Amino acid sequence: MSAGDARPGGGDGHDGVGGGATRVALLALGAFAIMASAACLLVLVPKTMLDGVTAPAGLEPYTPSQARGRASYIANGCVYCHSQQIRDPAFTTDVDRGWGSRATVPADYVYDAPHLLGTMRTGPDLINVGQRLPDPDWHLIHLYDPRSLVEWSIMPPFPYLFEEKAPGDVRPTDRVVKIPGPRAPKNVVVVARPEALALVDYLISLKRQYPVSDSAMARDRMAIGGADAAH
Repeated sequence: MSAGDARPGGGDGHDGVGGGATRVALLALGAFAIMASAACLLVLVPKTMLDGVTAPAGLEPYTPSQARGRASYIANGCVYCHSQQIRDPAFTTDVDRGWGSRATVPADYVYDAPHLLGTMRTGPDLINVGQRLPDPDWHLIHLYDPRSLVEWSIMPPFPYLFEEKAPGDVRPTDRVVKIPGPRAPKNVVVVARPEALALVDYLISLKRQYPVSDSAMARDRMAIGGADAAH
């Protein structure tokens, strides 16, 4: 290489490549640090704050039937249209809507794994639906044909959770569902399958109206405040 071809400063061309690699490494390290910080603030800190939360006196574990119903709730995508959380009445209208008498707290979800708080409210919140609507027959009818009860409902029906039998085929042990009004199917009897009965058992178990301690409410507000600060 002639003297005229030499790079200024005597470099051989590798400095630019090395500098680029260093910048990429620094960017990757910065991205990792941001993700690690976010994980700490949004996951580890709230988890630490909520360690030791125990079930309130009024909350019972799910029965086997309710647990199967919860699995059906998840499998049928109910969580995509319904939330299970009452937000603080200080800044929402959830309590005014009649969805509950108080904000839900972490202790309300001790037996929920995974939790089903949800982010969509195409339909109403269901964390207290068992308190608002305790009649199992209403829920069975609503699952079979929502519009037979609420004409303007946009909820889809779940007919595969039921059987339509000829009257002569109905057994004494069958749970017959009497569909009211003109939408009732003709010449058949609607019978709930075990999946429908379990799902209704789960829905009726959703009652979070028992009192909770002031400390539980305060701890919930602290957790929310910590998550908000992280944003």
